[in-house]
Amino acid sequence: MPLPDDDPELHVGDGAVLTGETEEVAPGTTEERAKDQAVKISPNLLQMLKAAESRWSPQDQDRDGTEVSGTVKLVAEALKTDMQIQLSDQKQKFNKCPTKTGHLSLSRSISQSSTDSYRSVCSESSEDESSPKDKLQKTLKGLSDFCIKNIKQADFGRREIEIAQQEMPALMALRKRAGGEKPLSGAKVVGCTHITAQTAVLIETLCVLGAQCRWAACNIYSTQNAVAAALAEGGTPIFAWRGESENDFWWCIDRCVCADSWQPNMILDDGGDLTHWIYKKYPSLFKRLKGIVEESVTGIYRLYQLSKTGRLCVPAINVNDSVTKQKFDNLYCCKESLLKGLKRTTDVMFGGKQVVVCGYGGVGKGCCASLKAMGAIVYVTEVDPICALQACMDGFRVTTLCEVVKQVDVVITCTGNKSVVRREHLDRMKNGCIVCNMGHSNTEIDLESIRTAELRWEHVRTQVHHVIWPDGKRVVLLAEGRLLNLSCSTVPSFVLSITAATQALALIELFNAPEGRYKHDVYLLPKKMDEYVASLHLSIFDAHLSELTDDQAKYLGIKKQGPFKPTYYRY
Repeated sequence: MPLPDDDPELHVGDGAVLTGETEEVAPGTTEERAKDQAVKISPNLLQMLKAAESRWSPQDQDRDGTEVSGTVKLVAEALKTDMQIQLSDQKQKFNKCPTKTGHLSLSRSISQSSTDSYRSVCSESSEDESSPKDKLQKTLKGLSDFCIKNIKQADFGRREIEIAQQEMPALMALRKRAGGEKPLSGAKVVGCTHITAQTAVLIETLCVLGAQCRWAACNIYSTQNAVAAALAEGGTPIFAWRGESENDFWWCIDRCVCADSWQPNMILDDGGDLTHWIYKKYPSLFKRLKGIVEESVTGIYRLYQLSKTGRLCVPAINVNDSVTKQKFDNLYCCKESLLKGLKRTTDVMFGGKQVVVCGYGGVGKGCCASLKAMGAIVYVTEVDPICALQACMDGFRVTTLCEVVKQVDVVITCTGNKSVVRREHLDRMKNGCIVCNMGHSNTEIDLESIRTAELRWEHVRTQVHHVIWPDGKRVVLLAEGRLLNLSCSTVPSFVLSITAATQALALIELFNAPEGRYKHDVYLLPKKMDEYVASLHLSIFDAHLSELTDDQAKYLGIKKQGPFKPTYYRY
């Protein structure tokens, strides 16, 4: 951008060299110094000065009405000329470059896809604020059994799903190996999970394996609208959009369950909301289910409560405590996605920041590892002495939230519990403290206690609120206490492939299990299935497993093909 002609702030002293560098004033007369400087000026700059001088008019004056020195004008004009020359040269070079339609098209496609992906995942739609419930949409085939934000985004959502497929080898392998057998033929699966490109690969894999699916979102902020559109266009009834209200959330779940001439016989849940809804509102349907697959701490807790009181009348598989979920999804997924969510929403630098992580389970371990790698000072709160000892031996100070809440810059919850951060903690936080949640449920932060008349909420940007106290103190709340990584960013497809493959195998196991194999209780996946899921992902790393000899297998008392560890083994 050219400099303004009347820039009064540009001054050149007697001893300055016009090369962008400063130099001490040399001894001697002004004329001698000027002569020395003239030697140092490059020929190109002299040409530019002459060109500028030819355009210089003595009548030009500065903004105050006084004549600007000739040197100032010459320099300003020279800079103009230089920039014009550079722009001209760049344009000529660009015009001379050979163009290849394929390369330009690919470049634009990648750039546009990256931009649209960020907008799709992290921004709220400003084009259409009306509720999807108020408008009738149809697919190209005339189907209307869905409720999403915009069916016109289907093409872009399909590209997102295809990208995710490349990083989800296990599900793609299941399609090839079991697609012909259709092990889920006759299964009617109703699901309530995050609706992202990764879960879309899972949903479509279940359909390839023979299942009929209907789906809702387990989080009001995590749905990728374009992906939901692609699924609906592909024929899967989807009831979800980003930014649902609480009423919309339950309405979508009910529309999934209550359909004409269609009743589910399997549940795939994340959080237990779908299971709870069917149990409370459709008890007769609940009793006819063949099985439930649950992958969250919150949902598993609810299932165990039903089991202990004798109200669980269907077998369920606990995916959350499977090895493939605990050791990979909880740890590595959160390790890589936590910082992405925090930086996209706050642009904060973590070097030297004080952060407290509430909970040191699989999720907490992943969060702490990524924060520590960024140079943050990390504190951990825990109720479990075993997890607390692990945190200590990993180099973290274990303390209580009350002890450090006044000094920390960031508070992260990942316990699966309720009211971990309460009003008493929020009142003591310093100005600008960031509060967020990496657990499944938004109950970990007591939001009701800060939805009061004396506190003001200010919407700063997407998924970012400032809660302002009467004295002016601000607490930065992310995603209104909901799951940070999926609400504010995206997660690695490869890690989710491990969990998704486990969920698919759990559904196949429950649906095809002979009568009497599973009672009305909560079960863990057999160790052999965990090992099978892991083996499906090794090829992408070009990893080669060693094999036991007959003598070695006999010595360990196991089969050569596994399982290699007993059920009670902790990896």
